[in-house]
Amino acid sequence: MGYDRLLADRIVLVSGGTMGVGAATAIAAAEAGASGVVITGRRPETAEATLERIRSAGAEARYLQADVADVHQAIASVEQTVAEFDRIDCLVNAAAVVDRGTLLETTPEFFDWHVAVNLKAPFFTMQAAVKDMLGREAPGSIVNILSTSMHVGQTILAAYVASKGGLAHVTKNAAHAHRFDRIRINGLNIGWTITEGEDAVQRRAHGATDGWYESAAAKMPMGKLGQPDEIADFIVFLLSERSGVVTGSIIDWDQNVIGALD
Repeated sequence: MGYDRLLADRIVLVSGGTMGVGAATAIAAAEAGASGVVITGRRPETAEATLERIRSAGAEARYLQADVADVHQAIASVEQTVAEFDRIDCLVNAAAVVDRGTLLETTPEFFDWHVAVNLKAPFFTMQAAVKDMLGREAPGSIVNILSTSMHVGQTILAAYVASKGGLAHVTKNAAHAHRFDRIRINGLNIGWTITEGEDAVQRRAHGATDGWYESAAAKMPMGKLGQPDEIADFIVFLLSERSGVVTGSIIDWDQNVIGALD
């Protein structure tokens, strides 16, 4: 199989697929030969540009409005994908919230919001996808988007770190449970990445102004922040058969080495 057809004829669902890493992944999946790509998000107006690029790559494109903070909407996104395309072959859980709050600042409501979006929704979308794969006795592949912050993280991301750390272990547990079903489940810990959402957070939470990215990038080892299209290519590889038997792996996709000290 050529590298340009890694996901030939696959049906792919990407949560949080209207912007950022999710959108880049949905487009990359279409470019890799997927026959159908479904994206979810809260706001329809953010979806159209991504849908157009998916279609331009030759795949059928669908947008499902869903707020995955409501687990029933998250589950329904898988069920609707199966109803539309008769199956789901690949799932990418990219939807996430990352807001600021230390251990002492975090309220139960703030904590529950992060867990609902970053942990509970992926847990139950995996459950729904695996049920379809098992029902068809078919292989499948799932990638959960994590964060290098799950190792320890910044003190201002206490709830986020808790939710992503939980998802890392759920990923490994599910991979172990379904390895003999030929369902591969992996996680990708991405580092600091430039997205529309990150730009908004930097401006809102840290008072960043125009030019903040250039200043931040200059301090990074590779002279740039993580790029969504590069991450998307790696996700497509993990989803595809070219990644072989790899399952239950949590991969650090970053330019800083976790645990290293100068």
